[in-house]
Amino acid sequence: MALWIIRIFFLSLCTMGGYAISQVRPDFVAQTHGGLVGLLIGFGFGGLLIAVDEMVKGFSLRAFSATTFGLLLGALVATLIDRSGLFDGVDDATRQLVRLGLFLGFSYIGMVLAMRSNKEDFSLIIPYVRFAASNKPDNLLLLDTSAIIDGRIADLLEGNFVDGVIVVPRFVLKELQQVADSHDPIKRARGRRGLEMLNRVQQNQRNEVKIHDGDFPEETEVDAKLVRLARNLGAKLYTNDHNLGKIAALQNVQYVNLHELSKALKPVLLPGEALEIKIVREGKDKGQGIGYLPDGTMVVVNHGQPQMGQTVHVQVQSLLQTGAGVIVFADLRPPAGISSGPV
Repeated sequence: MALWIIRIFFLSLCTMGGYAISQVRPDFVAQTHGGLVGLLIGFGFGGLLIAVDEMVKGFSLRAFSATTFGLLLGALVATLIDRSGLFDGVDDATRQLVRLGLFLGFSYIGMVLAMRSNKEDFSLIIPYVRFAASNKPDNLLLLDTSAIIDGRIADLLEGNFVDGVIVVPRFVLKELQQVADSHDPIKRARGRRGLEMLNRVQQNQRNEVKIHDGDFPEETEVDAKLVRLARNLGAKLYTNDHNLGKIAALQNVQYVNLHELSKALKPVLLPGEALEIKIVREGKDKGQGIGYLPDGTMVVVNHGQPQMGQTVHVQVQSLLQTGAGVIVFADLRPPAGISSGPV
């Protein structure tokens, strides 16, 4: 939006400038309706520059500098060949055509070669000179649908635990929109949560968010598109999909599984440790109460049923590893400073 405001302002300046020139130098435009002609010329000139700007919007500064260097190098080679004496015996008209062909041909070849080269190739042309980047390359973080819906990536970004440019592919946005418009209420709720989480990520000022338009029409699966895009961009893939992570690893694509990251960051509990926990529901056995740690670990409190709805102090007795995670068994204990024995 801000860019178009600048463009409209620039177009207005060009239009007024054309009118001003028509008044100062009427010989530059037609004698009749000179002011109107000046306005049209100024408007056309500004519109032409804006059109050129729109056409080269994907042309980076690195590409421009490389193209300029290639153009100069091609022109230098064409000049050396022209002055080599090979064409001294031809007439002037033919000599001009030969010069034009040399400059166009070698300039084009020079620009193409410069665009296809990298910074290391310049050391062959200018010995002992290395061009070092003034800043580090972008750390690209590619998000899939499951990572966006999960929402923990937003917490990591807001906590400044993850740094980089967030890349969200257009086909992931499309998939997220389809989930949000689903007739299944559960899927629809997940999709809307994903859109809310994405909006939260975009509002984070620390990390830039880019919507990538790249797509691979030959790939029908979103997972395959994600892996190819991550490999092409050199990005790290963030996902909750275990199978997608394994496919990415097989293709040498870096990935982060948020579930595995959460497991690695879970606190290690040992028997005898004291906890403070809220009893939220009854347990399976009589007298038991159930509470949860902040990371979702279930804590079974013996004789905790009467304390349901209250925050109590407990002491860890044992841990049980299951397929779904760890279950902590604990007993009630009095708060610190209160003796549990007889007075």
